[in-house]
Amino acid sequence: MSGPATVAIAGAGPTGLALALMLARQGRRVMIHERFDRPRPIGAGFMLQPTGLYVLDRLGLTDTVAALGQPLNHLFGREARRRRIVLDVRYADLASRRPDGVNALGVHRAAIFHVLHDACLDAGVEFVTDHEVASAADGRLTDAKGVAGPAFDLVVDATGARSLIARELLAKQGGRRHELAWGAVWATVPWPGDPFDSTALEQVYRGASRMIGVLPVGARPDSPDRLATFFWSLKPADHEDWLRAGMERWKAEVRTLWPEVAGLLETIPDVEALTLARYGHHTLPLPVADRLAVVGDAAHSTSPQLGQGVNMGLLDALTLADALETHPELDEALAAYARIRRWHVRLYQALSMGFTPFYQADGQALPWVRDHVLGKLARLPFAARMLAATVSGVLLDPRR
Repeated sequence: MSGPATVAIAGAGPTGLALALMLARQGRRVMIHERFDRPRPIGAGFMLQPTGLYVLDRLGLTDTVAALGQPLNHLFGREARRRRIVLDVRYADLASRRPDGVNALGVHRAAIFHVLHDACLDAGVEFVTDHEVASAADGRLTDAKGVAGPAFDLVVDATGARSLIARELLAKQGGRRHELAWGAVWATVPWPGDPFDSTALEQVYRGASRMIGVLPVGARPDSPDRLATFFWSLKPADHEDWLRAGMERWKAEVRTLWPEVAGLLETIPDVEALTLARYGHHTLPLPVADRLAVVGDAAHSTSPQLGQGVNMGLLDALTLADALETHPELDEALAAYARIRRWHVRLYQALSMGFTPFYQADGQALPWVRDHVLGKLARLPFAARMLAATVSGVLLDPRR
């Protein structure tokens, strides 16, 4: 084993857990610091794309996660009023498909957390809980009270989009974080069954100011019941007004736009079952510093419109672990990690910023372009493969 013998990772999300597992298997002592009293999953269900599945392949965990997840074949969106399909992306159009036939999985966060957490424990990863990290310097993590911990050869920030470590590093590098106007409220609900397609992410739009989605996400590890993530676009600035308007008024609007979700809505009893998600956009020009690496949403956060968040984080983890294994000097390894991930990250950050206003925005111009121009272009012979590659995260394929 070359490089750092001891590694501290802040954050026990999928990215932090996957990285910890890889590094522990390389023979390093790894300690994960988690702000909660016990490590647990946070957030909505998500899609594992071919890139994320490749990382699970490398970990030998794909079959275990797939047993809990839901294979997906395509995603499509319909315009609410005329019910015509304006977005249709099929994984069968990919130029290169996975030999097992599963090119995407809908996954509940509890499922991937359970698999990765158990594997980390088996590999000897240590966990420190009730430790909210505020900064990192000289190989040490400092908590919110200003208490610095022991020194490590390497510190990794995997604390997500609201990372204080990344915010400080971004300011030093002259970058900026942009709070996005649009977010969403979401809930985990029982899988509604017919007429929903269990192999598809389905969305319905009214213009770009209303978007409803239903994503099948398989099951939690403690129950066989199949689940879905339901989401509704909403500006965080309008959240209080939305709450005051009441659930019944909101449900009536949703049923008007998408009558088939009526039964699903009955499984959402009150506003407490819906979580507000806020999104921001930032990209660290250089996701490394002295004895520090930043991975996942802490390094590059954006709108989830292209569904790349977890997958990009898993790729970061794999790239950093490989760099540490192949480069004997830590500075060389960190430079290699930053270099290898640079263009793939920047491409998808730009694509997310470019595509999001067509699906989350005020006004009628952008949704008209989406439905009448982009929708027609998407039906051209060459476009299907490009759309599938874009959504799958394989443009500038980092696995090569």
